[in-house]
Amino acid sequence: MVSLRQLLPLPIAAAAVLSGGAGLAADPYVPFPSEESLKELQLITISCARDNSAASCSRSRELADPLMDHPRLPASCKDLLWSILEKAKPAASNSYQRREALSDPAQRLLLVCRSLELAKPEANQPQAPDNQKKSGFGFGGS
Repeated sequence: MVSLRQLLPLPIAAAAVLSGGAGLAADPYVPFPSEESLKELQLITISCARDNSAASCSRSRELADPLMDHPRLPASCKDLLWSILEKAKPAASNSYQRREALSDPAQRLLLVCRSLELAKPEANQPQAPDNQKKSGFGFGGS
């Protein structure tokens, strides 16, 4: 097997490694898609599955396409988006298999594509009082 060092002189190989690493640190923060945008895609895809109309299927593909290039979405989410892109087309016969092939990924979309970042608790949220007297399993009562 031929290594990179054998193919390129040392200064050129070092420059290639250093320039590739510098681009990784400079990437800006990209937030997850909002839950509202995912919900809109979910509802329009279910509408495409149910109605089999060109308008709803086209809108579903328009909403799913930019999400395929989103850098923070996991591969499992992109698999669902790909499935929606492939199947969100009006068909001559709106069979049960076609409807399920669209509605199943649409229903799983919010679960799979959601952000796994923990929400930051707000400082002004009221806290539960710390009861000094605790008995049993804490089901209340005195």
